[in-house]
Amino acid sequence: MFSIFAAAVIILFSLSLENVSSFSVTTTVTTSPTDCRSEIQHQTRENSAIRTSSSLPLASIDRRVALARAASGVLASAGLLGNVDSPAVASVTTTANSFPEWTLDNGVKFPTLAMNTVGLSVEDTERAIRLATKLGFSHLDFHPGKERDGVARYIASEGRDGLFLNTKIRKPKPGTSPSEAADLAHSQIAEDLKALNVECVDMLMLRDSPDCDVMRAQWSVLEDALSAGKTRSIGVINYCEGSLKCLLETAKVKPALNYYMLHVGMGRDAHGLRTFCDSEGIRTFAYGAVGEPGPNAEILDNPLLKKIGAAHGKLPEEVALRWVLQSGAAASVRPTTNFGLGTGVCADDDGGICAAGLEKRAGSFGWSLTAKEMAQLDAMKGPDDNPTLFSSAGCPGAFVMPK
Repeated sequence: MFSIFAAAVIILFSLSLENVSSFSVTTTVTTSPTDCRSEIQHQTRENSAIRTSSSLPLASIDRRVALARAASGVLASAGLLGNVDSPAVASVTTTANSFPEWTLDNGVKFPTLAMNTVGLSVEDTERAIRLATKLGFSHLDFHPGKERDGVARYIASEGRDGLFLNTKIRKPKPGTSPSEAADLAHSQIAEDLKALNVECVDMLMLRDSPDCDVMRAQWSVLEDALSAGKTRSIGVINYCEGSLKCLLETAKVKPALNYYMLHVGMGRDAHGLRTFCDSEGIRTFAYGAVGEPGPNAEILDNPLLKKIGAAHGKLPEEVALRWVLQSGAAASVRPTTNFGLGTGVCADDDGGICAAGLEKRAGSFGWSLTAKEMAQLDAMKGPDDNPTLFSSAGCPGAFVMPK
């Protein structure tokens, strides 16, 4: 009996050594004393089963699971453990995907692949999050309103632990004064935090305005929110070079990133916007890998993307996304190519389409394009688009809503 017990102890000791080296690090999100997520995460961990981070290599997780089960089996065979499938073993879950992170200037870890909930209903947003988090997604890119409310429903059920919450300030109507715009931003931040039932979000992103003073006034509100711990980072959306120059003249904190459209056919430099952003230390966070405001047939049916995809066993949409990521940008992706202007779907009765789409996107870091393939995709001359398509009239080529 002693030898059996000793064998189990040796196995469990091996497991504990591996826990010390990596497991204990990745089951929690590193927080600082000023990190507003700390108390929320502590409470969530107390009330939830052990979960492993998607950044942990799958082989390492599998080895620990095997060790734990082996120890349980040894003890069970000796009658020292009544249930081999004990909660401590059965609750360990794994994901096959690991998403790289940027470390922003203030030390915030920014997952470089986000799930974009744009256009989803409350129910579809919650469903998409449940599917996505099982595949390794932690970065949720959502709008105020129904998408936010879907995020809130997920948090109420599963907790906020491990999520990177990234939302946007609504664009003020034309003619709104700078002081009124600032008040609107203040109110929305309070509204969103209350709706989400959190102390802070991980990023707030500001939309542009044709009025430079409005952008500056609202940016000052985001800077105050950052200082007050209501957000951990701040960025901008669809800012052309002129809008960025306006903001940077008075900004106390530079935007961590600029969120704009980037896809094959536009070139890596996005008409010079990326070079300008890089020169100011502003990173590129890209949407529209397959086009906007709807999927672009010139991308999905492109012979070159089809040829490259066939060589890797991938679809053109997967090639298009991989090009964006491999170019060094972060990306926000819709669950499927079934979307339009302000619309999206992740239905319960879609035959697994949403789940399959998210699985394809989650696997984007598990393969790579060759240098030759990247060069071929870089050289594509179309379909071309305006990177700040959804900017205000103050930027060139701004989108005009169809009547």
